[in-house]
Amino acid sequence: MSKSQHLEDLVIQVRRDILRMVHKVNSGHPGGSLGCTEFFVALYNEIMEQNDEFNMDGIGEDLFFLSNGHISPVYYSVLARTGYFPVEELNTFRLINSRLQGHPTTHEGLPGIRIASGSLGQGMSVAIGAAQAKKLNNDKHLIYSLHGDGELQEGQNWEAIMYASAKKVDNLIATVDLNGQQIDGATDDVLDMGDVKSKFEAFGWIVIDIEEGNNLEAILKGMAEAKNKTGQQKPVCVLLKTVMGNGVDFMMHTHAWHGKAPNDEQLAIGLEQNPETLGDY
Repeated sequence: MSKSQHLEDLVIQVRRDILRMVHKVNSGHPGGSLGCTEFFVALYNEIMEQNDEFNMDGIGEDLFFLSNGHISPVYYSVLARTGYFPVEELNTFRLINSRLQGHPTTHEGLPGIRIASGSLGQGMSVAIGAAQAKKLNNDKHLIYSLHGDGELQEGQNWEAIMYASAKKVDNLIATVDLNGQQIDGATDDVLDMGDVKSKFEAFGWIVIDIEEGNNLEAILKGMAEAKNKTGQQKPVCVLLKTVMGNGVDFMMHTHAWHGKAPNDEQLAIGLEQNPETLGDY
């Protein structure tokens, strides 16, 4: 099997994981998780340099921080499918005393999770701090982060965005999931943010557009370009244009599946559209 085919198969299997996890407990956030599946698969299998053993220090490897922590289903699935913890543990999603809570937490020591996230707007500040720590440690590895577009409505982001450019934090690649949807509707209807690219550029960032954010090849190409732009005295922002609910036709292009679990019939339809590739847990 070619590497590209393995990644495509993994995308399909992660979609199945997301649907099954959220359905089992009738709780969770499938829409954004499905929309970011290709990004996570590419990030953890091709883009980031990772140590063989997980530790919280993260010295000598790239680090990732998920700011919009409610899309934990895709995060947990990809972590498990890339060897951070057993795939079977996905069965415990959102159960009492599970390490796989609705928003990622650190108190149970889940490998791969470095911060508790989901209180929106905070991840940018954390990522910038980690990037500065890398510089202080003379560690040449990069910091990656992911943020929701609706999340940018939180003011703390813009303080952090201003700080990063002023302090020349050029070992950071912050990706924004531009799916145009948030919990209460389209982002343009809830609070129109205008030209996000121009805003980041006005704050002194280098901006890379990935127009096909659900295409693995486009993601790999765009993230390689972003990596090449690091080290130039400016932080890098990637605007990843995705479709919420991608891969499950009745979930796509709507905020309705931001935080809604499929019923039995809907689960069956979603799984039929994504035939098993690597084995369910």
